[in-house]
Amino acid sequence: MAELKALCRRAGADDGNAALELLILAPVILALIGLVIAAGRTSVAQGSVDAAARDAARQTSISLSPAAAQQAALSSVNAALRADGLHCKPVVTLNLLAGFNTPLGQPAQVSASVSCTVRLSDLLVPGIPGSRRLTASFTSPLDPYRSRADGILSQRRHTRA
Repeated sequence: MAELKALCRRAGADDGNAALELLILAPVILALIGLVIAAGRTSVAQGSVDAAARDAARQTSISLSPAAAQQAALSSVNAALRADGLHCKPVVTLNLLAGFNTPLGQPAQVSASVSCTVRLSDLLVPGIPGSRRLTASFTSPLDPYRSRADGILSQRRHTRA
């Protein structure tokens, strides 16, 4: 009987340890979940910015003039980012001069860069910055035999959407 009482006393010595362990591990687990969510949000947003830059370069390459290229790039970037649910004010940079000033029959290309600032402050995870700036660039070839208007633009034209 004395052995049974001693065994019961040793078994009761661990009471409350699970609650204490949970109390210690809960902030660590919540921080890890926050970091995973931040990494996922950043990854998805980077994919959206990459797709927007690709769309902008493609729309620029099929335009007939630099002005039409600029408008097409801006509208395609806004549409692509809006479709992916990314709410930011993109900065679109087009490099048109080299492409539109190339003589017909010569290979030419245009490029587009898109920058977007993604908000992370709503995650409330210590150590995560309030926002992150994501940038993507893409180059698209121009059809060497398609007519194009001469571009009277600077080498780099910055436009805010």
